[in-house]
Amino acid sequence: MKRMKIGVVEDNEDNRLLLHAFLDELYKVVDFEDGPAALDGLPAASPDLILLDISLPGMDGVEVLEQIRLDGRLRHLPVIALTAHAMSGDRERLLAAGFDEYISKPIVDEGVLLEAIARLLDRKRGTPPVAVPARTCVEPAKKAEAGCRVAVAS
Repeated sequence: MKRMKIGVVEDNEDNRLLLHAFLDELYKVVDFEDGPAALDGLPAASPDLILLDISLPGMDGVEVLEQIRLDGRLRHLPVIALTAHAMSGDRERLLAAGFDEYISKPIVDEGVLLEAIARLLDRKRGTPPVAVPARTCVEPAKKAEAGCRVAVAS
């Protein structure tokens, strides 16, 4: 079975490494460091879902989302907001802006992220939701201080 592809738009290298630790066993991941690079590369990358940081340099995540929703090749994709903006009202504001889901950073429970991704991909495919396997940290990541390598729990 073909692995689904996740587009990650995140300017912080440590956050990208952490996302790879969470996602690489389940999905193919393609990275973009800023909004213009994402808007240039996403059509060719053909992701099934996008994880989009809100605080990007130059063009913020809301502006990137606006451009994604105007592009006929991308507008159908589910987009999850990844943000350190976790104040009252931020979730509602970002969902009203057109994001399909909102995940606050730092990501302390990767299960929340994995469940949101699985739910949106299932909805996109029109299939019933699939249970996400439990995951556990097994060793510290060498490059991401706050992260860990994850493995399916036995």
